[in-house]
Amino acid sequence: MSELSELERRIAAGLDRIRAGLDGLQAPQMAAPAPDGPGDADIEALQRQLDEERTANAQLEERVRALKDRQDGRLADLERQVEQARGRATRMDRELQRLRQVNAELRDINSQLRDAVAREVSEPHLVNKAMLAELEALRAARAADVAELDQVMGELTGLLEKEADNAAG
Repeated sequence: MSELSELERRIAAGLDRIRAGLDGLQAPQMAAPAPDGPGDADIEALQRQLDEERTANAQLEERVRALKDRQDGRLADLERQVEQARGRATRMDRELQRLRQVNAELRDINSQLRDAVAREVSEPHLVNKAMLAELEALRAARAADVAELDQVMGELTGLLEKEADNAAG
């Protein structure tokens, strides 16, 4: 962005010089006509300066346009990355909800098994198996939570680093 400010400043300075040159052209026309020679040379010099300023102005405008296009490209790239991150987060959320549902079902099954054991209808080793399955499901849910947090932190870190690079560059 500092390049853009510098280019804008240079364009403004160039336009000021053009105005000053035009004012200089208009002043001799209002005055008494000068003899041949110095007046024509001054006009030609001012015309050359005006042409040079127009060329410099066109170059600066092209640079500003190129910078704007580059910034627009970066913005579009960042928007695309954000959209991809949102898609990944949505998929991760679905997985987490599925894990939570499985855990709820396991807890319900364990509750039913404990009730059956209390009524002395079931084998105790089945309760142990159900408890182990529930513990494993809880571990899987925790691992999914950790993975989700790692993914989010990675995405945020990447975006922040790119933004810092863009601001520095």
